[in-house]
Amino acid sequence: MFTESCMGDEMGQKRGKWRYLEKRIQILFGIMVPAFILFAFLPQRIQKILVIPLLAGMLLGVHFWIIRPYRMIASQVQRFSDGYISLGDLNDMDVAISPEVERMVRHIHKLVESTRTLDLSKRQAQYRALQNQINPHFLYNTLEGIRSEALIAGLDNLADMTEALAIFFRYTISKVENLVTVEEELENCATYFKIQQYRFGKRIHLEVQKDEEDWEEILHCMIPKLTLQPILENSIIHGIELKMDEGTVKISICRTQSRLIIKVSDDGVGMDRETLNKLNAKLGSKEEEVKNYSSQPETGGVALVNVNNRIHLIFGEEYGMHVFSVENVGTSVELTIPVIMNDGELKKEQR
Repeated sequence: MFTESCMGDEMGQKRGKWRYLEKRIQILFGIMVPAFILFAFLPQRIQKILVIPLLAGMLLGVHFWIIRPYRMIASQVQRFSDGYISLGDLNDMDVAISPEVERMVRHIHKLVESTRTLDLSKRQAQYRALQNQINPHFLYNTLEGIRSEALIAGLDNLADMTEALAIFFRYTISKVENLVTVEEELENCATYFKIQQYRFGKRIHLEVQKDEEDWEEILHCMIPKLTLQPILENSIIHGIELKMDEGTVKISICRTQSRLIIKVSDDGVGMDRETLNKLNAKLGSKEEEVKNYSSQPETGGVALVNVNNRIHLIFGEEYGMHVFSVENVGTSVELTIPVIMNDGELKKEQR
């Protein structure tokens, strides 16, 4: 916000302070008052000669420098109210009422664009969910059919895997709300990990480190849906899978009075400093820059960027993700989000 205000002030200075009606009024009064004082001390003969040009100049100055630009601003505001122009057009006018009003319009413009981005992101998520659903009952029934056949054939492992897959899909595609509880997210992580264990066997391990004192409250905190699973997947695929030995992913969650701090750490292959810096640069990018990744497959750092972008959109840019990594030692992804216990607190946080 400070940087943006400074940029706005610099733009105003480049265009000239005279573009603000507030400044024009000050300048006119600064000229008119001394002029009238000087006029009062002139001989009556000269006063009679100068009175008409002085009044005409004053009226012309007020008309062209204040009244006419004000009417233009009022007209543009009316056009904006009627939906013919955007806030961006309103902010790009050659004349403004004051720097404060200009900054207010710029701030409103930023809020509107942020809301549009959030709405677009939500619609895209709903569209993808609808695409994936196609016919969820058909998918669930098919998986249940496979599970039943596996049980009849005595293939218990296949039956368990099919059941885990059905639970995972049901959680992933059946709900489109923004927030779920930490408990639901951890259960989904456990289901996903169970599926991966059928592939990796005893090569991978999952540990959830609990803050015993606040654990019950933590489980009921609200976080964006599908926040933890993409990070867990990233740790397995890009950390532990590339490692020759066994590997462990640890999920730890603690809370302060106002923040929830989540860490997903692995003892995989880690990443070099250049790769780490590039990833954190992406995570630090503004949401307009992050949009460029939305059309790419969610692999590697892109999945993390998308999770981080959703956190920014829902809670604001003061929250989000940072990655720590040491090559051949492991990687830790740290998330910071506000403590939210219900939708009412979310709306309060978004104000």
